[in-house]
Amino acid sequence: MFDIIGDIHGCFDELLELLDSLGYSLKSGIPTHPSGRQLAFVGDGMDRGPSSLKVMNLLFAMQDNKQLIYSPGNHCNKLYRYAKGNNVQETHGLETTIEELNQLTKLERSSLLKRYIRFYEALPLFHKLDDGKLIIAHAGLPEKFIEAPPSRSVRTFVLYGDITGGTMPDGRPVRRDWAKTYLGNPWIVYGHTPIHEPRFVNHTVNIDTGCVFGGTLTALRWPELEVLSVPSHQPLQPEKFTEFPAS
Repeated sequence: MFDIIGDIHGCFDELLELLDSLGYSLKSGIPTHPSGRQLAFVGDGMDRGPSSLKVMNLLFAMQDNKQLIYSPGNHCNKLYRYAKGNNVQETHGLETTIEELNQLTKLERSSLLKRYIRFYEALPLFHKLDDGKLIIAHAGLPEKFIEAPPSRSVRTFVLYGDITGGTMPDGRPVRRDWAKTYLGNPWIVYGHTPIHEPRFVNHTVNIDTGCVFGGTLTALRWPELEVLSVPSHQPLQPEKFTEFPAS
């Protein structure tokens, strides 16, 4: 039994509220559930929101306790490249995480970035759970990649979705609606593209309900396929949400 949480993007207070609503206790510092349910995350825990470092430290603690199920997203990858000293643009939300890092002492900052590198390098690109009936991948996973060997194509799809190479007026990449043609048996639970309500299409569910943009933070309960959401504390930015045409 899993509770899969959508893109957090530094919304730590909303995460705590959602964990409480799901029945988790943090008395030990690690989320635990009386029924033995497990948490899982579709990635992008950081950037854009107010408390990325608090989210990251909770994820570190879960990883140290060998109970982290987390599919890294594009923001996770960008922060990893930044932590490694690569030349990345401090835009599209990374600047908010860097601002938090700059509040630390030089030693604390260096230590956290080193810990983040270890965190990221230990993560699988996506997770197969419940005997393969459930897959968690940040931006999704088409049927042809489920059993494919690791490749640049698989990595790009999981991190960024089915991108066309084009961009929208606000700079966001144009993505195809891959879920509409998905015919696989495993359920794919993903995020990455902010939408107003969880989107069930074929055996896929997008649970990024745009918490950092004033929407909600959503969890999907597996195998029940029930959703639970808490409202965002952030101001609403309606232009950040994607609208899909009715099927």
